[in-house]
Amino acid sequence: VQTCALPICMRLPMKDGEVDKEQFCKMADRFIEEGFNYFDTAHGYIGGKSELAIRDCVTSRYPRDAYLLTNKLTDSYFRQEEDIRPFFENQLKWCGVDYFDFYLMHAQNRGNYEQYKRCRAYETAFELKKEGKIRHVGISFHDTAQLLDKILTDYPEIEVVQIQLNYLDFEDPAVQSKLCYEVCRKHGKRVLVMEPVKGGNLVRLPENAKAVLDELKGGSPASYAIRFAAGFEGMLCILSGMSSIEQLEDNISYMKDFKPLDDKENAAIKKVVGILRGMNLIECTACRYCTDGCPMRILIPDLFSLMNAKKATGSFWERPTS
Repeated sequence: VQTCALPICMRLPMKDGEVDKEQFCKMADRFIEEGFNYFDTAHGYIGGKSELAIRDCVTSRYPRDAYLLTNKLTDSYFRQEEDIRPFFENQLKWCGVDYFDFYLMHAQNRGNYEQYKRCRAYETAFELKKEGKIRHVGISFHDTAQLLDKILTDYPEIEVVQIQLNYLDFEDPAVQSKLCYEVCRKHGKRVLVMEPVKGGNLVRLPENAKAVLDELKGGSPASYAIRFAAGFEGMLCILSGMSSIEQLEDNISYMKDFKPLDDKENAAIKKVVGILRGMNLIECTACRYCTDGCPMRILIPDLFSLMNAKKATGSFWERPTS
């Protein structure tokens, strides 16, 4: 699989509360036309609409060997071992495929890992692989490097690990991106990267940070963030949640003929990190999991975004960046 920027189907184009399938079809067509092929979904993405959009816009329109599809087993959809296979079979149906290229134990952390172990979720996935319904078993991960090391030791059959990695979080002691990446490499696992632009935060930069990158005259803010993540050894794919054809075209422009960041670009990135750290912005990738789980349906990421805009620009409304 080539390293590439791709549609992680959590942030698809929307219209009147539904996935804009006309636009998603155009994006998928352009993406595949340029030689990219990896799509990522989960049942919880867009309230269950992501998998159906994948079926309508990708899998029903292209032969099975034209794309790679990743799906995930999320802890909220099973309570016992017997729940897993029926849910998995429904995921195949919702996505319109006979197998998944990658199937990940979703968002592994200290709070849910014991549930996966108790319900033999990993063992079930390995069995499904033997049956040909999964090509590669992996995990997506949100916790400490110590826990990741334990999981990869407990289940050496794991083939790929998806971690959060971007230039702002890379050496953050709370996120532990660098340490988690090093654990993956120690165990010889290929890496999938999520949040390379940190939910858009590394695209919508404050003016003084954006000016540092503009001086390079080499690309968009997103390009530096994604190229940073893609420049490490062992990267399988860089996931970018694109919601417009313009974002897709931008990603294609620098990933089709990928070049890692050079010394000058890396120095500029370090300056941007210093600026952002000095602002004490609220750490949020706008995944909206907190909103989905909030009984009051409070739009938590939007409130965080407003506060960050206030800190960065002096106004609760973000200034245009172009």
